[in-house]
Amino acid sequence: MKSLFAFTLVALLAGTACAAGKATIDTGRGDVPVTIPEAYSSDSPAPLVVLLHGYTSSGVGQEFYMKFSKLVDEYGFLYIRPDGSKEVSEANYRFWNANKICCDFYGSEVDDSAYIHGLIDEMKDNYAVDGNRVYLIGHSNGGFMSHRMAYDHPDTIAGIASLNGSSLPEMNGPTPERPVNILHIHGSEDKVNQYEGGKIRGLVYPGAQASIEKWVAYNGIDMKKKNLRKKIDLDKRIDGKETTITRYDNTGSIELWTIEGGGHVPAVTEDFSRLIIEWLLEHPKAEK
Repeated sequence: MKSLFAFTLVALLAGTACAAGKATIDTGRGDVPVTIPEAYSSDSPAPLVVLLHGYTSSGVGQEFYMKFSKLVDEYGFLYIRPDGSKEVSEANYRFWNANKICCDFYGSEVDDSAYIHGLIDEMKDNYAVDGNRVYLIGHSNGGFMSHRMAYDHPDTIAGIASLNGSSLPEMNGPTPERPVNILHIHGSEDKVNQYEGGKIRGLVYPGAQASIEKWVAYNGIDMKKKNLRKKIDLDKRIDGKETTITRYDNTGSIELWTIEGGGHVPAVTEDFSRLIIEWLLEHPKAEK
């Protein structure tokens, strides 16, 4: 599977250190760095953002690529970037067990949904976390895992941003009491996790639009698909504003951003991370 999932930036990221926070948490699988905003106060609950790396990468590598830590002070969110488990292979790649399709290729059956939820609980135990503003951001395998977390824990997760991932193939659970906000970002020319969907080791995963439509149905909202006139610039390899926005409900809580001509690892613009953070923070969990 190396040829299928290995990122083009793996060599670049090897051994690279990112700016870590001044604290860590550990729920049994090693230290996870915590970045705390300068203005943090235990008297004022802050949003929590969890970054999930892609297959073969790491929390350090994903942060080096996306650079969310530089926005922590400006937007006032707590930030963690955990590592997935190492697979039992010669390469020992890190992965998240998001579903039967991706990416527990060596049958570890590790329960990453419980692990990540445990990290969120640990953050709540140690910091003033706004329970209505807990967000996940994931790339590729991390995108698959973000979708899985939102499905497994819809009352905990306010929203996700998935880049070139996919929803679960089946979402048959009960409609959540409070819908999950979904931002799905996908390159139209992604050859790894294809925009229109495809197969991994013979198992079918949904494409970008199918993933969104599964969430529309699961959240129990009426489909009101609308292509917005404005475009945004997410990939600096592509001239101009290449990304189209499709909104699937009146409140904008479910959106698909299509990077027209974009591949699996877009050359993200300076505004890429900012646009994602702003979208997430504009979509808190509805009050109970």
